[in-house]
Amino acid sequence: MKSHTQLPLPQSAVDTKKSLTGNGWISGVVVLLIFGGVLAYGIFSRMRAGTALRTETDTLAVPTVSVITPQRSAPTQEITLPGNVQPFITSPIFSRTNGYLKAWHFDIGAHVKKGDLLAEIETPEVDQQLQQSRSNLATAEANLRLAEITKNRYLDLLKTNAVSQQDADNAVGTFNANKAIVEANEANVKQLETLQSFEKIYAPFDGIITARNTDIGDLINSGSNGNIKTDLFHISQPGVLRVYVNVPEEYSQLAKPGLTAILTLAEFPGKTFMGKLVRTSDSINNATRTLLSEVDVNNPTGQLLSGSFAEVHFKVPTEVSTFIIPVDTLLFRAEGLRVAVVKDGKADLVRVMPGHDFGETMEIVSGLKGNEAIIVNPPDSIVAGEQVQIAQQTAERSKP
Repeated sequence: MKSHTQLPLPQSAVDTKKSLTGNGWISGVVVLLIFGGVLAYGIFSRMRAGTALRTETDTLAVPTVSVITPQRSAPTQEITLPGNVQPFITSPIFSRTNGYLKAWHFDIGAHVKKGDLLAEIETPEVDQQLQQSRSNLATAEANLRLAEITKNRYLDLLKTNAVSQQDADNAVGTFNANKAIVEANEANVKQLETLQSFEKIYAPFDGIITARNTDIGDLINSGSNGNIKTDLFHISQPGVLRVYVNVPEEYSQLAKPGLTAILTLAEFPGKTFMGKLVRTSDSINNATRTLLSEVDVNNPTGQLLSGSFAEVHFKVPTEVSTFIIPVDTLLFRAEGLRVAVVKDGKADLVRVMPGHDFGETMEIVSGLKGNEAIIVNPPDSIVAGEQVQIAQQTAERSKP
């Protein structure tokens, strides 16, 4: 068997082998460093993403709110109340005698003057009674004259003792009785003449005929008897109108005579009428808890119609300083009305006392100082001490 003898490598090959061994080690270290860097970058990215997620989660957990500042109310405020427009004078016209309507001279809408003849009534019964009473008066006057002559004669004869004292006294008594009968008949005639004068119906004042409830031939019943009676005419004076307003009790102390009132009516869009509060009932109605007040409005041209509905605007001074806030800032809790305000980045629930409700806004009479940052549309779940952040200051809302 032949043995193989290993020949020594040349020096150049040895150097090459050593070089390859050193380069492999370096490459491994480089690969290891690269892998470690990639791994560290991945871990760092995940940690940074986790931190960002936690920060964002914490940020989103704090509710973002919008706030406003309460508005201070004006020194005067306007209240609007419904009013009933009535004529300054209005009256139904009744008959004071019985009969049949003979004629009428004015219809509805007619402008009449005081003393104008409105209608005429035929009263045959009254005419007959008056004629009979005048005949009775004439008979009584004739008997009185005879009794006077007899009385004078007996008194003259008594001076000569031609007649007894008794006969003279009888003559005097007869005269006095006849005199009383004459006076009674005169009174009866005057009464019937007065009833007869009621045959003519006259206007009691200047005004407008607003109703005519009779016609020719209608049976007229006297207003003094117990029969069912109807006013023949209805007349009103619209030169000055009375507007009756029921002022709520809370404003009753501000409704003083002399207060200016502005009237608006649906039939006059964009137009106003000036009036003045002239008197009140000085008594609160127990049923409605209101104060009846009267506003007088001049109506020289008759443009305003009696019986209309009007809105009466009063500008009344306010005695205390109050604030106005939107109704969407209020929290209705079991413990009472609250508003949520922001203090040092936290919510605080402040108790407030409401005043007048203006629809979209509410008057607050106590509980606010005016510098609060009130949360708009606060969530029902909000509690005192809860962390909040303000999104932006919203524009101030207009006063009611």
